[in-house]
Amino acid sequence: SIFLVFTGKFFKGKLSILASGIPLALFIYFAQFIDRISSGEVITQENIWVPSFGVNLGFTLDGLSLLFSLMITGIGFLVFIYTSAYLKNNKYLDRFYGYLSMFMAAMLGLVLSDNLISLFVFWELTSITSFFLIGFNNTSPASRKSAITALAITGIGGLSLLVGALFLGAITGTYSISEMLSMNPDIAANPYYTLIVILIFGAAFTKSAQFPFHFWLPGAMKAPTPVSTYLHSATMVKAGIYLLLRLTPVLGDHQFWNTTLVVVGAITMFYSAIHTLFRTDLKGILAYSTISALGILVFLIGQGTVEALTAAAVFIIVHALYKATLFLVTGIIDHQAGTRDTTVLRGLRKVLFPVAIAGFLAAISSAGIPPTIGFIGKELTYESTFHFGNVAFLLIILIVITKILLLYAGFVVGIKPFTGTLPERFEKTRMPSFLLWVPPLLLATGGIVFGIFPGLIEASIIKPLVNAVGGNADEIHLKLWHGVTSILWLSVITIAVGTVLYFLIKPSHKLEHAISKLEWLSPHSIIMKMWDFFFNFSRTWTNLFQNGYLRNYVSTIMVFMITLTGYALFRTATYSVDYMSFSTITVYEAVTSIVMLIAVLYTVFTKSRLAAVAAMGVMGYAICMLFVIYSAPDLAMTQFSIDTLTVILFVLVLYKLPKYLTLSDYKMRIKDGVISLAFGTIITLLILEVLAEPINSEVSDYYAANAYIMAHGKNVVNVILVDFRGADTMIEISVLAIAAIGVFALLKLRLKKSDQR
Repeated sequence: SIFLVFTGKFFKGKLSILASGIPLALFIYFAQFIDRISSGEVITQENIWVPSFGVNLGFTLDGLSLLFSLMITGIGFLVFIYTSAYLKNNKYLDRFYGYLSMFMAAMLGLVLSDNLISLFVFWELTSITSFFLIGFNNTSPASRKSAITALAITGIGGLSLLVGALFLGAITGTYSISEMLSMNPDIAANPYYTLIVILIFGAAFTKSAQFPFHFWLPGAMKAPTPVSTYLHSATMVKAGIYLLLRLTPVLGDHQFWNTTLVVVGAITMFYSAIHTLFRTDLKGILAYSTISALGILVFLIGQGTVEALTAAAVFIIVHALYKATLFLVTGIIDHQAGTRDTTVLRGLRKVLFPVAIAGFLAAISSAGIPPTIGFIGKELTYESTFHFGNVAFLLIILIVITKILLLYAGFVVGIKPFTGTLPERFEKTRMPSFLLWVPPLLLATGGIVFGIFPGLIEASIIKPLVNAVGGNADEIHLKLWHGVTSILWLSVITIAVGTVLYFLIKPSHKLEHAISKLEWLSPHSIIMKMWDFFFNFSRTWTNLFQNGYLRNYVSTIMVFMITLTGYALFRTATYSVDYMSFSTITVYEAVTSIVMLIAVLYTVFTKSRLAAVAAMGVMGYAICMLFVIYSAPDLAMTQFSIDTLTVILFVLVLYKLPKYLTLSDYKMRIKDGVISLAFGTIITLLILEVLAEPINSEVSDYYAANAYIMAHGKNVVNVILVDFRGADTMIEISVLAIAAIGVFALLKLRLKKSDQR
C-alpha cells in the first residue's frame, strides 16, 4: 500500500492494471498455507511493540483468518483489475489505488491480529480508509455526507471496541486472543461480562450495519462501484462478522450472547429484506440485500451450534461470490447504459451477453437454486435453524421469508435488466472492455464450481474455520444432494414463492414513494433528530461558556473548582478549630492582617482603576510581610518581585485603556464577590483539613537528609524545585516561555492601516 501511495502516479492509463499484481501476489502467498491450515496447524508470529502495556503486534493465521485473507486478496485482485477499466479516465486513479491498497492492508491486519489492541488499530484504519473511498467523489455533497456518516457510525463502534478490549485485558491479564480462548468460564462469571459483550456488540453491529445502525450502508452507495463491491462482499461490513466469529470462543456459549445475536440478526435480516421490495436503484437493492445477508450471518453466529457455524462459514463464501458479481454487473450496466433504474432497464442481454450470464449465475446462487453453492448454504441455514430449540418454528418462518425476498432482490438485479425487449434508448449500448466483464464472470462461475464440487472448500476452508471458532468439524460433510427431506421442501417453497413474487411485483417508483412516507419512523430519521438535538445543545452550551469573555472563563473554572472541592470536603472533612489558639496572635500579625483587609475592601469598592491596582499592590506586600513573620524570606522575596511586576504591568495596560471605561457594574461585582468569598472559604477549609492531618516527617526528613548529598545544595527549598522536581519546573518554565513568545509576537504585530478597524 505504501508502494502505491508514492508510485501510484505511474500507474495510470493502460499501466494501471499492473497495480493488481499486489493483491494477486498476496492471494498466492496466503493460498500456500491452505494445506498446512487444513491439517490443523495454526501459524503465529509475535512482534514486540509496547511490552510494558502488554500490546504486541501478534498475528495468527488459522481457518478463520485464512478465509478472510483469501477473500480480501482474491476479490481485491479482481476489483483492482475492474477498476483499471472502470476509472481509466479518472485523473485521480492513482489516489484511488492508494486508498484501496491502504484499505486492503488495514483489513488484512485486522483479520490476522491476535492482539485486541492492534486489532483495534487496524479496525480504525479500515474506518478511516473507507471514509476516503466512500467520499472519493469529493466534489459531490452527497458523497461527502455519506462518508462522514459512515465514519461517525463506525467510529463510535471503534470506541466501543477499545473500551471492551481494555475491560477484557483487565480481566484476563492479557490482550492476546489466543490466550483468552481457555478463559471463557472465568470471563462469563465476571460481573463485567454483560458490559463487555455490549461493547463488543456495539463495535460489530455498527461495522456490519445491524439494525438500528444499518442506515450508513445504503448511503455508502455514493461511492464508485469498485468500492461498493469491495466493501460489501469481502471487507468492511464483514469485519463485524469476523469480530463476532473470532470472539465466539471467548465470549460465546452464553445465553446473553446467543439470544442477543439471534434477535438482532433476525430483525436485521427481515427488516432489510422487506426494503428490497421498495427500491428501484440497483445499488440500493443490493445495499439492503447486503444488510439482510449480514443479519443472517449474525443470526447463525448467535445460534452457536456446529451446524449454524458451518452454515455461516459457507454463507460467507456464498455471499462474497454472488454479491461481488452483482455489484460488478451493476457497475457495468451503469457504466455502459448510463442508469441504474430498474424500472427502465431490460433487454440488455442483446448487447451485454457475457454480463448477462454473470448476472444470471449470481442471481440463482443468491436464490439458492442448485447446483450453486448458494443452494448448499441455504440448506445448511434452514437445517441449523430447524434444530434451534423451542423457537425454531418462528425462526424458520422468518428465515424462509427473508430468503424469498432475497431471491426476489437477486432476480431483480441479476436477471431483470437483461430480459425482455431492448428499449430504443439502449440500442447503442456497447460491450465494455473484457477487464470489466471477466471479473464478475469468474466470480459467478466460482459459485457454480463450488456448488458442484463442495469438497474443494470442505476440508480446506470450512472445517478449519469451524475448528477455529470453537466447533468440532469432524462430522461436517458438504453435499449438493441430501435427499428428499423437510429441508428440501422448504427450499422448494422458497424458490417457488420467490419466483412468483418476482413476476408479480415489479419495481415501481410509486412503491418507493409510498415507503418514503414512513421515513420519519426509520432509525436513520430518529438518530438524525437526536443528532440535531445534540448539535443544537452543543452550540448553545458553547455559546454560553465560550463567549469570548475572559472573566466568564475564569468564573466558570472557579465555580467548578468550588463545587468539586466543596463536595469532597463536605464528605470527608475531619478538622476542628482550636479557638484558644487565637490568643497567640501577635501585634505584627494583627496589624498586617488589618492592612490586608483594608486593601481588599478598597480594591473592591473604589471607582478608580489606578487606586484599585495600588491597593492590590498593598495587599501583595502585606502577604510578603506575613511570609517574613513566619520565617520564609525566600517566599517573601518571590512574592515581592511578582507583585511589583504585576502592578507595573497593570499600570502599563491601564495607560492604554479608554479614560472613562468603568470597572464593572454592581451586578457583576456581586457575582464576583460571591464567587470570591466561596472560593476563599473553600481554600480556608482545605488548609484546615491539611493542618488536621497527622504530621508525617518522612518526606521532609528525606529531602533534608539528601539535599546536600544528592544535589549539592544547602537551600532545601531550592533543591526541591530545581532538582527533585526538575521536570515539573522545566514544564512550568516552558509554559512561561511559550506565553512570553506569544506576548512578544503580539507586541511586534503591526497591522496596515487598511487592515485596522
